[in-house]
Amino acid sequence: MEGRAPLRLPAAGILIAILAVTVLAADQFTKHLALENLPYQQVVPVWGEVLQFYLTRNPGAAFSLGEEVTWIFTIILGLAAIVIAVLAVTRVRSRVWAVVLGLLLGGILGNLTDRLVREPGFAVGHVIDFILTPWMMPAIYNVADIFIVTMMISVALLVLLGRRLDGTREGHRANRDEADAAPAEPSEPAAGAGTV
Repeated sequence: MEGRAPLRLPAAGILIAILAVTVLAADQFTKHLALENLPYQQVVPVWGEVLQFYLTRNPGAAFSLGEEVTWIFTIILGLAAIVIAVLAVTRVRSRVWAVVLGLLLGGILGNLTDRLVREPGFAVGHVIDFILTPWMMPAIYNVADIFIVTMMISVALLVLLGRRLDGTREGHRANRDEADAAPAEPSEPAAGAGTV
């Protein structure tokens, strides 16, 4: 277990929803600021080669892959959001999983919103990207992308560490289940117990 009692399902769902809405709001707000204040496809230095802004619209996935099949990314994002929502309602009781899935869902919803409401049209909208870190990678990304990538890494780590959605760990749950299934040893009455 995580040291504390597992969350109740409604509490886990509420935590996931709050985090998802917070990330979605941050993502859409920063995209709005970028669209209002940055020149299109021109480098704006912020901190030398460490951080630059470069506003662009991305019809594809990372590194502009799949530009001709934008609608497929919309379907993938939609399905991922549905899976997380179903897990939130039915399975998640672990605080760490609730945090990771809530932040991941927020990132997914951020880019899904762009796909659904931005030009050139419904389900084929281009994602607004504006963050450029040349020292790290040549990709241009946004706040939603940051949460999607970091939380997917977190999901992989949680799986590798054997952390389950219900807050138990691989192996620990099996031991607990065996202990629960074992018949209780009858306890002997204390000396003098039951005598009048």
